[in-house]
Formats: sequence, structure tokens, C-alpha cells
Amino acid sequence: MSDKTYLDLPFFDDAHRALAAELDAWAAERLSGGHDHVDTDAACHNLVAMLGESGWLEYCVPKAAGGRLERIDSRSLCIARETLARHDGLADFAFAMQGLGSGSISIAGSEDVRGRYLPRVAQGEAIAAFALSEREAGSDVAAMLTRARADGDSVVLNGSKTWISNGGIADFYCVFAREMDAPRAEDAAGTGGGVKSSRGISAFVVDADTPGLSVTGRIDVIAPHPLASLAFEDCRVPAANRLGAPGEGFKVAMQTLDIFRASVAAAALGFARRALDEAIARATSRKMFGQRLADFQLTQAAIADMATGIDTAALLTYRAAWLRDVKQTRTTREAAMAKMVSTETAQTIIDRAVQIFGGLGVVSGQAVEKLYREIRSLRIYEGATEVQKLIIARETLKG
Repeated sequence: MSDKTYLDLPFFDDAHRALAAELDAWAAERLSGGHDHVDTDAACHNLVAMLGESGWLEYCVPKAAGGRLERIDSRSLCIARETLARHDGLADFAFAMQGLGSGSISIAGSEDVRGRYLPRVAQGEAIAAFALSEREAGSDVAAMLTRARADGDSVVLNGSKTWISNGGIADFYCVFAREMDAPRAEDAAGTGGGVKSSRGISAFVVDADTPGLSVTGRIDVIAPHPLASLAFEDCRVPAANRLGAPGEGFKVAMQTLDIFRASVAAAALGFARRALDEAIARATSRKMFGQRLADFQLTQAAIADMATGIDTAALLTYRAAWLRDVKQTRTTREAAMAKMVSTETAQTIIDRAVQIFGGLGVVSGQAVEKLYREIRSLRIYEGATEVQKLIIARETLKG
């Protein structure tokens, strides 16, 4: 049984504690036993429908668009992701992508665009995706080559995207493209060499069945989830589907990531807590040399490091979420710290859990083996650890 005492911290109120208890009970019933998700696409469709029917996706959009709360609450997102990740990594993915994939619409969509997309996201009737990365423009967003050309009441997109989660199964994509040229400058994230400016990038909602949009390839990764490359060839989108003003796309993307980056840390926490639970169960039941594995001091030292690492990561994660929700301050630095520490710590904790399991820990299908594959991508997506360090340094130097 995972430690829940962190919920007693003053970061949370009774509504958050109720969410944690109710979602944990739901997940224990609906996600019990774990799932191999052999058909990943079908599993994601099913999970989104389940989460929507049960009302959990209402935390991914604001109340005015069918959500549970007046504004997207970072602490609720984090509690949901930590809880789901502890039970099932793909369930966490399905939940997270509904939020990230539609987050730019919540932030910058017109009333009409919000009304057309967000209620369907909250009900689990439409699958969302966030299409920012390109082959040469991942962390370096300023290197983006996809173009958007105004043409009357439409915008025409040409270019490509890759590493797009929910690629191939999404009903719509929030797509970022360069709509206008800007002077050569350091990119706004402060992470690149300034070949191009991130100014001039705009954001658009593109329905999956729009002529000119195609899925050019699916990408298989070590922890399977829907991932694909996209191509845009004279893809005509209504100009009304632009999110924010022309050239504000980078700002919209960064605001979206600032909201959801702390939730990546929370997902890592969920994986880490599950790994610690599994390690304790193994250490207290495995007999070696006439005693339990847990009776060896080296095992106890590992457990102590794991537990301390989890508490450290939790404090950083929920501090970032609390600052955004309660103080309503910009949390770029705090969210970057949380993501960096939580994902790196979770990787170490899961590795130690595998070690405690010994040979059994690398057998396919074992909980710790699946966690070992699940955690690795979290250190990369939504800004790799190295990028988080640059962000933290930049924000600290500003101060």
C-alpha cells in the first residue's frame, strides 16, 4: 500500500484528498491486475472512453467548457496522474494527453473553438494531440520548419511533425507552425543558438480528417503507446481555428507546457511509489541465507534512499502545483525543478527495485520490468532533463 501521508500536507484541501481516494478506488477496480495492452491503439480508445464516462477527464478542461473546476487545477492534474501511473502507465498516458493535447485550446482558443472541442475531450468522445516537435526541432523549437500561409479565410499548412503522442488515433491536433518570419535572435526558451526566433510561430487546431494531413509512420518505443509522424501538404485549415493571435504560438505552447510539466513529475512519482511498494513486498518475502532480504543492511539502505527520494520529489512537485493554483504565479522554474528531480529520481528508484528483484526483475511482464520501460521516456518528453537544467539556470540568473 503506497504512502498517502503526503496528502496531509498544506498543499492540498479536502477536495484534493477526496479526488485521490476516489480515483484510487476506481483504478483499483477498473485497472486491477495491470494490462499488457497488446493492441495499444484499441487500449487507448478504451481508456479514454472509460476515463470520460467516469468523469475523470473533466479535470483536463475548464468548467466553462464542460470541466469540473473553474480553471484547470494543477494539483488535481498531479494527483490524477500520480494515482493512475501507480496503477497503469497507459491509463496515465491516456489521461495526460487529453489535457496536454487540448490545453492550448483551453488557454487560447476562441469561445467557438472551445465549444467545439473541449466538451468532447472531457467526455472522452474525442482524442486530443499536441503537435509541436519536428525532426530538427524538439527542444529547439526555434528551428521549426513547418509553415502556415494565410489564404483568405483559411491557413495552408506545409511541413511535418514527429514524436507526436496519440499520432494516428487522435481526432484533432493542436499544431504549431511558423506563420511569419522574425529577425534572427536567441530563441525564447534560451536553449538554442538562435538560428531563428521562436517569434512568428502560430498555433492551429487541425481535425484528423482534414485533406492534406497524413500519418507518415508509426513509431514503436520500449513502453508502447500511440506515437507517429505527420505530414502536412497544402493542408487547409479555417483561420478561425488559430489559437491566439498570429505569432503567439510559442507563448501558447510554453504556457501549456508550464501547466502540464509538473504533472509529468507527478506521473514519475506514481511510477516510483509503485516501484517502492513492489521492492518492499519482494524484500520482506524473499528468503536468503536464513533471513529475509529486507534484513540485510544494504537492502535497508536502498529502501531508505528510495523513500527519501520520493518525498523530495513529491515536495518539489506539489510546491510547483500549489504555487500555480494558489499564488497564481508563473512556475517555469519550479515546474522544471520538479520534472528534473522527479523523473531522474524515479529512474534511480525503479532501477534499485529491479536490483532487489534480482533475475526476476528483468523478466517480461513483471511490474518492475514494465516500470523500467515506462519511466525512461519521462526524462525526455516535455523537455529533456538537460533542457530543464538550462531553464532553471536561466530563471535563477534572472532573479
